[in-house]
Amino acid sequence: MSSSASYSIQLLNTSIIYLYRYVLPVIYVFGNIGNLLTALLFAKKSWRKKVCVFYFNIVLVSNTCFNNSTTLASIFISGFHINLQNSNLFLCKFYLYSAYLFSTLSFTTLILASIDRLLISSQNVDTRLYSSKRLAYFSISINTCVWCIFFIHILIKVSIEEVYTNYFLCFYDLSSSYYHFVSYFSLVFGCCVCLLMIILSIFAFKNVRRIRAVPQQQRQQIRTMTKKDFQLLRCLFAHDIVFIVFSIGSASFTVYQTATRNQTRTPLQSAIITFINNFGTFLRLIPYCASFYIFVAVSRSFRNELKRTIYKICGKGLVPIREEENKQENIFNVVTPVVS
Repeated sequence: MSSSASYSIQLLNTSIIYLYRYVLPVIYVFGNIGNLLTALLFAKKSWRKKVCVFYFNIVLVSNTCFNNSTTLASIFISGFHINLQNSNLFLCKFYLYSAYLFSTLSFTTLILASIDRLLISSQNVDTRLYSSKRLAYFSISINTCVWCIFFIHILIKVSIEEVYTNYFLCFYDLSSSYYHFVSYFSLVFGCCVCLLMIILSIFAFKNVRRIRAVPQQQRQQIRTMTKKDFQLLRCLFAHDIVFIVFSIGSASFTVYQTATRNQTRTPLQSAIITFINNFGTFLRLIPYCASFYIFVAVSRSFRNELKRTIYKICGKGLVPIREEENKQENIFNVVTPVVS
Protein backbone atom coordinates (compact mmCIF):
# COMPACT_ATOMS: atom_id res chain seq x y z
CA MET A 1 0.00 0.00 0.00
CA SER A 2 1.36 3.44 -0.94
CA SER A 3 2.05 6.11 1.67
CA SER A 4 -0.59 8.40 0.17
CA ALA A 5 -3.23 5.67 0.46
CA SER A 6 -2.23 5.03 4.08
CA TYR A 7 -2.46 8.73 4.84
CA SER A 8 -5.90 8.94 3.20
CA ILE A 9 -7.16 5.97 5.21
CA GLN A 10 -5.88 7.46 8.43
CA LEU A 11 -7.42 10.84 7.61
CA LEU A 12 -10.82 9.30 6.88
CA ASN A 13 -10.79 7.24 10.08
CA THR A 14 -9.64 10.18 12.22
CA SER A 15 -12.28 12.48 10.74
CA ILE A 16 -15.07 10.11 11.74
CA ILE A 17 -13.67 9.72 15.26
CA TYR A 18 -13.50 13.48 15.76
CA LEU A 19 -16.97 13.91 14.29
CA TYR A 20 -18.53 11.44 16.72
CA ARG A 21 -16.34 12.39 19.69
CA TYR A 22 -16.63 16.18 19.59
CA VAL A 23 -19.44 17.25 17.25
CA LEU A 24 -22.14 14.65 17.91
CA PRO A 25 -22.07 15.07 21.73
CA VAL A 26 -22.80 18.78 21.28
CA ILE A 27 -25.73 17.99 18.97
CA TYR A 28 -26.92 15.34 21.42
CA VAL A 29 -26.87 17.69 24.45
CA PHE A 30 -28.53 20.61 22.65
CA GLY A 31 -31.04 18.22 21.09
CA ASN A 32 -32.14 16.92 24.50
CA ILE A 33 -32.31 20.44 25.93
CA GLY A 34 -34.34 21.60 22.92
CA ASN A 35 -36.78 18.68 23.20
CA LEU A 36 -37.28 19.41 26.90
CA LEU A 37 -37.89 23.13 26.30
CA THR A 38 -40.33 22.37 23.50
CA ALA A 39 -42.26 19.93 25.69
CA LEU A 40 -42.49 22.53 28.47
CA LEU A 41 -43.82 25.18 26.09
CA PHE A 42 -46.29 22.78 24.50
CA ALA A 43 -47.60 21.92 27.98
CA LYS A 44 -49.19 25.39 28.17
CA LYS A 45 -52.92 25.52 27.63
CA SER A 46 -52.75 27.74 24.54
CA TRP A 47 -50.72 25.03 22.77
CA ARG A 48 -52.04 21.91 24.43
CA LYS A 49 -55.51 22.25 22.93
CA LYS A 50 -54.14 21.89 19.38
CA VAL A 51 -54.41 18.36 18.02
CA CYS A 52 -51.26 18.81 15.92
CA VAL A 53 -49.31 19.69 19.08
CA PHE A 54 -50.27 16.31 20.53
CA TYR A 55 -48.65 14.65 17.52
CA PHE A 56 -45.58 16.86 17.93
CA ASN A 57 -45.36 15.81 21.59
CA ILE A 58 -45.28 12.16 20.50
CA VAL A 59 -42.54 13.03 18.02
CA LEU A 60 -40.59 14.71 20.83
CA VAL A 61 -40.92 11.62 23.02
CA SER A 62 -39.78 9.34 20.18
CA ASN A 63 -36.88 11.66 19.33
CA THR A 64 -35.77 11.87 22.96
CA CYS A 65 -35.87 8.08 23.32
CA PHE A 66 -33.92 7.74 20.08
CA ASN A 67 -31.32 10.28 21.22
CA ASN A 68 -30.76 8.61 24.56
CA SER A 69 -30.43 5.15 23.08
CA THR A 70 -29.15 5.18 19.50
CA THR A 71 -27.42 8.57 19.38
CA LEU A 72 -25.76 8.07 22.74
CA ALA A 73 -24.64 4.59 21.74
CA SER A 74 -23.23 5.96 18.47
CA ILE A 75 -21.11 8.46 20.40
CA PHE A 76 -19.53 5.68 22.45
CA ILE A 77 -19.18 3.23 19.56
CA SER A 78 -17.78 5.48 16.82
CA GLY A 79 -16.27 8.24 18.96
CA PHE A 80 -14.64 6.33 21.77
CA HIS A 81 -14.62 2.74 20.46
CA ILE A 82 -16.60 1.51 23.46
CA ASN A 83 -18.55 -1.43 22.04
CA LEU A 84 -20.57 -2.77 24.95
CA GLN A 85 -23.21 -4.10 22.57
CA ASN A 86 -20.66 -6.60 21.19
CA SER A 87 -20.26 -8.28 24.56
CA ASN A 88 -23.75 -8.03 26.05
CA LEU A 89 -26.65 -9.71 24.27
CA PHE A 90 -29.32 -7.55 25.93
CA LEU A 91 -27.59 -4.31 24.91
CA CYS A 92 -27.08 -5.72 21.42
CA LYS A 93 -30.78 -6.43 20.88
CA PHE A 94 -31.95 -3.25 22.62
CA TYR A 95 -29.58 -1.07 20.59
CA LEU A 96 -30.90 -2.17 17.19
CA TYR A 97 -34.53 -2.62 18.28
CA SER A 98 -34.74 0.88 19.75
CA ALA A 99 -33.01 2.38 16.69
CA TYR A 100 -35.63 0.97 14.31
CA LEU A 101 -38.62 1.43 16.61
CA PHE A 102 -38.15 5.06 17.68
CA SER A 103 -37.04 6.27 14.25
CA THR A 104 -40.07 4.61 12.64
CA LEU A 105 -42.42 6.06 15.26
CA SER A 106 -41.10 9.56 14.54
CA PHE A 107 -41.62 9.13 10.80
CA THR A 108 -45.12 7.68 11.02
CA THR A 109 -46.25 10.19 13.66
CA LEU A 110 -45.26 13.00 11.31
CA ILE A 111 -47.45 11.36 8.67
CA LEU A 112 -50.38 11.27 11.12
CA ALA A 113 -49.75 14.94 11.91
CA SER A 114 -49.74 15.69 8.17
CA ILE A 115 -53.12 13.97 7.84
CA ASP A 116 -54.44 16.04 10.73
CA ARG A 117 -53.27 19.28 9.07
CA LEU A 118 -54.92 18.17 5.82
CA LEU A 119 -58.20 17.62 7.68
CA ILE A 120 -58.17 20.88 9.64
CA SER A 121 -57.39 22.90 6.50
CA SER A 122 -60.39 21.53 4.63
CA GLN A 123 -63.27 23.87 3.75
CA ASN A 124 -65.70 21.05 4.44
CA VAL A 125 -67.07 21.24 7.99
CA ASP A 126 -67.64 17.48 8.24
CA THR A 127 -64.07 16.79 7.16
CA ARG A 128 -62.65 19.18 9.77
CA LEU A 129 -64.50 17.30 12.51
CA TYR A 130 -62.21 14.31 11.97
CA SER A 131 -59.34 16.39 13.36
CA SER A 132 -59.88 15.47 17.01
CA LYS A 133 -57.98 14.36 20.08
CA ARG A 134 -59.96 11.13 20.11
CA LEU A 135 -58.80 10.18 16.63
CA ALA A 136 -55.25 11.23 17.55
CA TYR A 137 -55.19 8.99 20.63
CA PHE A 138 -56.53 6.08 18.62
CA SER A 139 -54.10 6.59 15.73
CA ILE A 140 -51.05 6.89 17.98
CA SER A 141 -52.07 3.79 19.96
CA ILE A 142 -52.45 1.70 16.81
CA ASN A 143 -49.27 3.11 15.29
CA THR A 144 -47.21 2.32 18.39
CA CYS A 145 -48.61 -1.20 18.82
CA VAL A 146 -48.08 -2.10 15.16
CA TRP A 147 -44.41 -1.12 15.09
CA CYS A 148 -43.64 -2.57 18.51
CA ILE A 149 -44.92 -5.92 17.27
CA PHE A 150 -43.48 -5.68 13.76
CA PHE A 151 -39.89 -5.13 14.93
CA ILE A 152 -39.94 -8.11 17.28
CA HIS A 153 -38.11 -9.98 14.52
CA ILE A 154 -35.03 -7.88 15.36
CA LEU A 155 -35.07 -9.17 18.94
CA ILE A 156 -35.13 -12.69 17.51
CA LYS A 157 -32.72 -12.48 14.57
CA VAL A 158 -30.13 -10.06 15.95
CA SER A 159 -27.37 -11.60 18.05
CA ILE A 160 -23.66 -11.40 18.75
CA GLU A 161 -21.91 -13.11 15.84
CA GLU A 162 -18.31 -14.25 15.64
CA VAL A 163 -17.34 -12.56 12.37
CA TYR A 164 -13.64 -13.44 12.60
CA THR A 165 -11.63 -15.50 15.02
CA ASN A 166 -12.11 -13.98 18.49
CA TYR A 167 -13.87 -10.97 16.96
CA PHE A 168 -17.53 -10.65 17.95
CA LEU A 169 -20.02 -8.23 16.48
CA CYS A 170 -23.61 -7.30 17.30
CA PHE A 171 -25.22 -7.91 13.95
CA TYR A 172 -28.17 -9.32 12.06
CA ASP A 173 -28.51 -12.97 11.23
CA LEU A 174 -25.67 -13.76 8.84
CA SER A 175 -28.02 -15.26 6.27
CA SER A 176 -28.06 -12.97 3.25
CA SER A 177 -31.85 -13.18 2.85
CA TYR A 178 -32.58 -11.56 6.22
CA TYR A 179 -29.92 -8.89 5.78
CA HIS A 180 -31.36 -8.03 2.37
CA PHE A 181 -34.86 -7.92 3.86
CA VAL A 182 -33.79 -5.38 6.50
CA SER A 183 -31.89 -3.24 3.99
CA TYR A 184 -34.57 -3.12 1.32
CA PHE A 185 -37.33 -2.62 3.89
CA SER A 186 -35.46 0.45 5.16
CA LEU A 187 -35.22 1.88 1.64
CA VAL A 188 -38.81 1.12 0.58
CA PHE A 189 -40.24 2.33 3.88
CA GLY A 190 -38.15 5.51 3.77
CA CYS A 191 -39.17 6.29 0.19
CA CYS A 192 -42.87 5.65 0.85
CA VAL A 193 -42.87 7.76 4.01
CA CYS A 194 -41.06 10.63 2.32
CA LEU A 195 -43.45 10.53 -0.63
CA LEU A 196 -46.48 10.54 1.68
CA MET A 197 -45.09 13.47 3.66
CA ILE A 198 -44.61 15.53 0.51
CA ILE A 199 -48.05 14.70 -0.94
CA LEU A 200 -49.94 15.42 2.29
CA SER A 201 -48.10 18.70 2.85
CA ILE A 202 -48.78 19.86 -0.71
CA PHE A 203 -52.51 19.12 -0.42
CA ALA A 204 -52.68 20.88 2.96
CA PHE A 205 -51.08 24.00 1.53
CA LYS A 206 -53.45 23.87 -1.44
CA ASN A 207 -56.36 23.85 1.01
CA VAL A 208 -54.94 26.93 2.71
CA ARG A 209 -54.57 28.74 -0.62
CA ARG A 210 -58.22 27.98 -1.44
CA ILE A 211 -59.28 29.46 1.90
CA ARG A 212 -57.27 32.63 1.32
CA ALA A 213 -58.67 32.92 -2.22
CA VAL A 214 -62.23 33.24 -0.92
CA PRO A 215 -63.53 36.81 -1.46
CA GLN A 216 -63.78 38.87 1.73
CA GLN A 217 -67.51 39.44 1.41
CA GLN A 218 -68.15 35.67 1.35
CA ARG A 219 -66.42 35.03 4.65
CA GLN A 220 -69.49 34.69 6.76
CA GLN A 221 -68.06 32.99 9.81
CA ILE A 222 -64.74 33.15 11.62
CA ARG A 223 -63.65 29.58 12.05
CA THR A 224 -60.94 26.93 11.72
CA MET A 225 -57.30 27.81 10.93
CA THR A 226 -55.72 30.55 13.02
CA LYS A 227 -52.23 31.93 12.52
CA LYS A 228 -50.98 29.40 15.04
CA ASP A 229 -52.56 26.59 12.99
CA PHE A 230 -50.82 27.81 9.87
CA GLN A 231 -47.51 28.12 11.71
CA LEU A 232 -47.88 24.53 12.92
CA LEU A 233 -48.46 23.51 9.32
CA ARG A 234 -45.24 25.23 8.27
CA CYS A 235 -43.37 23.64 11.20
CA LEU A 236 -44.66 20.25 10.12
CA PHE A 237 -43.55 20.85 6.54
CA ALA A 238 -40.08 21.90 7.81
CA HIS A 239 -39.88 18.71 9.89
CA ASP A 240 -40.76 16.66 6.83
CA ILE A 241 -38.04 18.34 4.76
CA VAL A 242 -35.39 17.85 7.45
CA PHE A 243 -36.25 14.16 7.91
CA ILE A 244 -36.28 13.56 4.16
CA VAL A 245 -32.99 15.33 3.43
CA PHE A 246 -31.05 13.70 6.26
CA SER A 247 -32.51 10.20 6.04
CA ILE A 248 -32.97 9.16 2.43
CA GLY A 249 -29.26 9.29 1.58
CA SER A 250 -28.30 6.96 4.41
CA ALA A 251 -31.02 4.46 3.45
CA SER A 252 -29.94 4.49 -0.20
CA PHE A 253 -26.30 3.92 0.70
CA THR A 254 -27.28 1.01 2.96
CA VAL A 255 -28.89 -0.71 -0.01
CA TYR A 256 -25.83 -0.03 -2.18
CA GLN A 257 -23.60 -1.46 0.52
CA THR A 258 -25.80 -4.54 0.77
CA ALA A 259 -25.80 -5.11 -2.99
CA THR A 260 -22.00 -4.79 -3.25
CA ARG A 261 -20.83 -6.30 0.02
CA ASN A 262 -19.41 -9.40 -1.71
CA GLN A 263 -17.22 -7.38 -4.05
CA THR A 264 -13.48 -7.30 -3.46
CA ARG A 265 -12.21 -3.84 -2.46
CA THR A 266 -8.84 -2.32 -1.82
CA PRO A 267 -8.11 -1.00 1.71
CA LEU A 268 -8.65 2.56 0.49
CA GLN A 269 -11.99 1.71 -1.11
CA SER A 270 -13.10 -0.03 2.10
CA ALA A 271 -12.08 3.04 4.10
CA ILE A 272 -14.07 5.31 1.80
CA ILE A 273 -17.14 3.06 2.07
CA THR A 274 -16.83 3.02 5.86
CA PHE A 275 -16.42 6.81 5.97
CA ILE A 276 -19.51 7.41 3.80
CA ASN A 277 -21.52 4.95 5.88
CA ASN A 278 -20.51 6.55 9.19
CA PHE A 279 -21.00 10.08 7.87
CA GLY A 280 -24.44 9.13 6.52
CA THR A 281 -25.34 7.68 9.92
CA PHE A 282 -24.18 10.93 11.55
CA LEU A 283 -26.43 12.97 9.27
CA ARG A 284 -29.33 10.63 9.96
CA LEU A 285 -29.08 11.37 13.68
CA ILE A 286 -29.48 15.14 13.24
CA PRO A 287 -33.29 15.33 12.64
CA TYR A 288 -33.98 13.77 16.05
CA CYS A 289 -32.28 16.78 17.67
CA ALA A 290 -33.72 19.48 15.43
CA SER A 291 -37.37 19.95 16.50
CA PHE A 292 -36.80 22.85 18.90
CA TYR A 293 -34.72 24.77 16.37
CA ILE A 294 -37.29 24.21 13.63
CA PHE A 295 -40.04 25.65 15.83
CA VAL A 296 -37.87 28.65 16.76
CA ALA A 297 -37.03 29.34 13.12
CA VAL A 298 -40.51 28.88 11.68
CA SER A 299 -43.12 29.78 14.32
CA ARG A 300 -43.42 33.35 15.61
CA SER A 301 -45.91 32.23 18.27
CA PHE A 302 -43.40 29.68 19.54
CA ARG A 303 -40.67 32.33 19.70
CA ASN A 304 -42.95 34.68 21.62
CA GLU A 305 -43.84 31.92 24.07
CA LEU A 306 -40.16 31.13 24.50
CA LYS A 307 -39.34 34.80 25.19
CA ARG A 308 -42.12 35.02 27.73
CA THR A 309 -40.90 31.89 29.49
CA ILE A 310 -37.28 33.07 29.57
CA TYR A 311 -38.28 36.45 31.02
CA LYS A 312 -40.43 34.70 33.61
CA ILE A 313 -37.57 32.41 34.64
CA CYS A 314 -35.17 35.35 34.87
CA GLY A 315 -37.67 37.23 37.03
CA LYS A 316 -37.67 40.31 34.82
CA GLY A 317 -40.64 42.41 33.92
CA LEU A 318 -41.94 41.80 30.42
CA VAL A 319 -44.12 43.99 28.30
CA PRO A 320 -46.85 41.59 27.17
CA ILE A 321 -46.03 40.16 23.79
CA ARG A 322 -48.95 40.46 21.44
CA GLU A 323 -50.05 37.02 20.32
CA GLU A 324 -51.69 37.16 16.95
CA GLU A 325 -53.34 33.79 17.38
CA ASN A 326 -55.18 34.80 20.57
CA LYS A 327 -57.00 37.69 18.91
CA GLN A 328 -60.57 37.39 17.87
CA GLU A 329 -59.53 37.71 14.23
CA ASN A 330 -58.07 34.78 12.34
CA ILE A 331 -56.15 35.17 9.15
CA PHE A 332 -57.97 32.23 7.64
CA ASN A 333 -61.72 31.97 7.37
CA VAL A 334 -63.95 29.27 6.03
CA VAL A 335 -66.79 29.86 3.64
CA THR A 336 -70.14 29.14 5.27
CA PRO A 337 -73.08 28.50 2.95
CA VAL A 338 -75.70 31.22 3.12
CA VAL A 339 -79.14 29.80 3.85
CA SER A 340 -81.72 31.44 1.66
